[in-house]
Amino acid sequence: MADLDDRRIETVKRHMALEITHDWDGVLATFDHPRYELMGPGTVFDGEAAVRSYFAMSREPFPDQANEIIAIAADGEHDTVLVEFWLTGTHLGPLKLGLRTIEPTGKAFRIRMAASFEFAPGSDRIVCERPYYDQSAVLRALGIV
Repeated sequence: MADLDDRRIETVKRHMALEITHDWDGVLATFDHPRYELMGPGTVFDGEAAVRSYFAMSREPFPDQANEIIAIAADGEHDTVLVEFWLTGTHLGPLKLGLRTIEPTGKAFRIRMAASFEFAPGSDRIVCERPYYDQSAVLRALGIV
């Protein structure tokens, strides 16, 4: 099982690195089925088209969005990898908040987050990423709230 855990950790590291470079085809290739469940706002993006729309929506206001892994561990018994990381970015594009649009402030943010990655049993391909974060932390860092 340790070998599968190691492969899963490498998949998550590759997945996160590809998100930084906007290699969406590469990110999608790490999935068995593309799915994000954003645990802050409770939004779900299921399937390739929905996940690609999430990529476009989340990178428009923060085109330089990146992550820095703090800690990562696999739990083979539950087919998951857990990651703690810094999420960083600069507000360089319009940010849509409901019916309101916040024009770019040019301000940067750095917030601590966690994510779980669920894997298909016996596989090193992701079936769901679940980021856990406080959406208002980004807004506070940008001076919006």
